[in-house]
Amino acid sequence: MQEYSLTSLEFELFRKLIHKLTGISLNDGKRQLVQSRLQKRLRHLNLATFTEYYALVEKIGPNDSEYRPFVNCITTNKTDFFRESHHFEFVSTVIIPEMIEDLRRGRRDKKVRIWHAGCSTGEEPYTLAITLAESALADGQWDIRQLASDIDTDVLKAAQSGIYSEDKTEPIGSSLLRKYFLRRSTDGTCLYKVRPELAEQITFKCINLLEEHWPIGPKVQFDMIFCRNVVIYFDKSTQRRLFARFADLLRPGGYLFIGHSESLLGISDSFDSVGQTIYQLAESVSSSRAA
Repeated sequence: MQEYSLTSLEFELFRKLIHKLTGISLNDGKRQLVQSRLQKRLRHLNLATFTEYYALVEKIGPNDSEYRPFVNCITTNKTDFFRESHHFEFVSTVIIPEMIEDLRRGRRDKKVRIWHAGCSTGEEPYTLAITLAESALADGQWDIRQLASDIDTDVLKAAQSGIYSEDKTEPIGSSLLRKYFLRRSTDGTCLYKVRPELAEQITFKCINLLEEHWPIGPKVQFDMIFCRNVVIYFDKSTQRRLFARFADLLRPGGYLFIGHSESLLGISDSFDSVGQTIYQLAESVSSSRAA
């Protein structure tokens, strides 16, 4: 099998292009990673050098045939069911009781809207769906809708299928697994598929967070936005723009969840920290909207 070598000049060209298209900021230590991932495309297209491939992709747009394969090669996808479990515990013990109390006081309706911005293979939105199904919101009266998006179309296909191997479902626990998944065996391999009644509340969409216009209705306000372990790959200026846009999409008192190695310190003043990598839209932001 032919091996390809990515020169420092070629890496710099790809690094700038990747940042332009996806917002992902790669440091010098990622050269080997880029070489390893992109050489698959060179082999597929029968190209001899990375320079040839760069000439092919340097001016691509979303409608070009090589756009998706190129972007999918670069994105990193690591997720698990109930990853950073304290987030889901916070939803159960804090957010849901707040929703019920706000409903009792006439401060909200029964619509619940949630966005997972960077859903990868779907474990996060399905985990939240289980969390909500196990809560007081599962009385059939609440209108719960989750938007789950990613830039990588390959992982979105996997997420939409809702099918997971036995080892991937280990964190769920046997009781919840029996309750919310259908077991099937294929060629001796045990697989689990999310039950339709759980999956139907989730809509999967391909969304590039750098796009000027997101395919989200103009009147939509989210109760929660999960953007975990995504902005770690963005530079500071991209993070600032992104969190400002998230703030605009949250309803007053809405919550933002980020990854364990991420922080809003020095990035955004629109949120108050209320827990470990859990933020709430600041009262000052909500008040300024009402004014």
